[in-house]
Amino acid sequence: MEKSVPMDRLICGDVGYGKTEIAVRAAFKAVQDGKQVAVLVPTTLLVQQHFGTFGERYAQFPVKVRALSRFQTDTEAKATLEGLREGSVDVVIGTHRLFSSETKFKDLGLVIVDEEQRFGVEHKEQLKKLRANVDVLTMSATPIPRTLEMAVTGIREMSTITTPPEERHPVLTFVGPYEQKQIGAAIRRELLREGQVFYIHNRVESIDRAAARLREIVPEARIATAHGQMSESALEQVVVDFWEKKFDVLVSTTIVESGIDISNANTLIVERGDNFGLSQLHQLRGRVGRGRERGYAYFLYPPEKPLTETAHERLATIAQHTEMGAGMYVAMKDLEIRGAGNLLGGEQSGHIAGVGFDLYVRMVGEAVADYRRQLETGEIEEEPPLEVKVELPVDAHVPHDYAPGERLRLQAYRAIASANSEEDVKAVREELVDRYGKLPEPVENLLLVAGLRMLARACGVGEIVLQGTNIRFAPVELRESQELRLKRLYPGTVIKATAHQVLVPRPKTAKVGGKPLLGRELLGWVGEFLTSVLGS
Repeated sequence: MEKSVPMDRLICGDVGYGKTEIAVRAAFKAVQDGKQVAVLVPTTLLVQQHFGTFGERYAQFPVKVRALSRFQTDTEAKATLEGLREGSVDVVIGTHRLFSSETKFKDLGLVIVDEEQRFGVEHKEQLKKLRANVDVLTMSATPIPRTLEMAVTGIREMSTITTPPEERHPVLTFVGPYEQKQIGAAIRRELLREGQVFYIHNRVESIDRAAARLREIVPEARIATAHGQMSESALEQVVVDFWEKKFDVLVSTTIVESGIDISNANTLIVERGDNFGLSQLHQLRGRVGRGRERGYAYFLYPPEKPLTETAHERLATIAQHTEMGAGMYVAMKDLEIRGAGNLLGGEQSGHIAGVGFDLYVRMVGEAVADYRRQLETGEIEEEPPLEVKVELPVDAHVPHDYAPGERLRLQAYRAIASANSEEDVKAVREELVDRYGKLPEPVENLLLVAGLRMLARACGVGEIVLQGTNIRFAPVELRESQELRLKRLYPGTVIKATAHQVLVPRPKTAKVGGKPLLGRELLGWVGEFLTSVLGS
């Protein structure tokens, strides 16, 4: 925040990891320096909760905090807007109402966007109008694909919070068909430990019927309903009563999805889990297990209807990733399923299918890095390194039992793929041995393939691919002396000069009628071929 360039930082931390704490401190720092702060949140309930949190934390200091949402009367809203214009209001916490033309600030210094994934591109474009000299802090557990992709490729700055709060347990997650007996058992188990239950039914017109059905299943439970079409006072009253433990079960729409913090509610039941997006499922799961008690989440779907492929993939992802801090992985998977959207336009997803996720992110990342280098040095960028494709029958991977957890294996793959010199490969080898122990053969092979790529790049070869009984090397430019040596050392070789390709018969073991070479021997042979024929 003290840099001369305005801040535009995304903070990615899982639900309940303390993003609000960072917001409270950043806002206080801005107010200390005589600036105003706007905190933008997606729901009226979250405005109330943040208003309480900020007010409580700033009680000892001369900081004036105001809320701006439909919960405020016209008189209160008018006074808040007047205070923002005059500069007497230091911090305003509001919903989309902050975007209205009436809202004018005397000296806005910081905009905090909570639950960023709930705002559209239009809203973010409106923020950019304020942004020429305003710091922006964006917070989300599961950023939308477009924002995450900007952060991953380096267009936006990103910080991640990876340390879970003390005594926090992962939420036990169940995905399965809707069964009344199971719902009854889940609610009764929560009532036995004097806890409370969120029951998500996301249709306002039938929410009362859902509540009546629950009363039949669990007659002893005290049940209330909450949704966005209720009047301000009634909705606020229901949530306050639930917080004060006057009800056991809150049947609600996704109005409770963002930021609601009720530590006594530790069971979540989602009636139609197949109708929700990945980040919604993860956010909903984050409503429970926020205290020391173990949380339970049930994502149900109708047993009589077949799941769509995308719904199945989303539910499978949420069921597999229940560990602490899974939000970043969930967001990455969402980016992979939906695509990254249009960096310069309004689309928030799509546009990746044509080139594939990995290649797309790499291309954008390289373009951003080149642009930054040019800005810093004023030089024209040099040719990017040659992309080398190696497709040979070699068992080269990081086994599940060597590096436990998908994130750790991805880190290992990324480190090996980004190695550009023998020193880099050596450093990766030492790190892997240090973290996980002696390298198994598939990992050794993976490091050998990385070394082979570097050798191929030095020789100007972009493809080493098994093609029938031959190994194809391309593109290859041979001098006459190299052609003669090639035909003498590797009889049966076909040289396609017009296509810049060389087809070399796949080598066999030394035995009579020996089998074709595989694995490490084959990699050694390819390395020998490159150095003996093309390296000279």
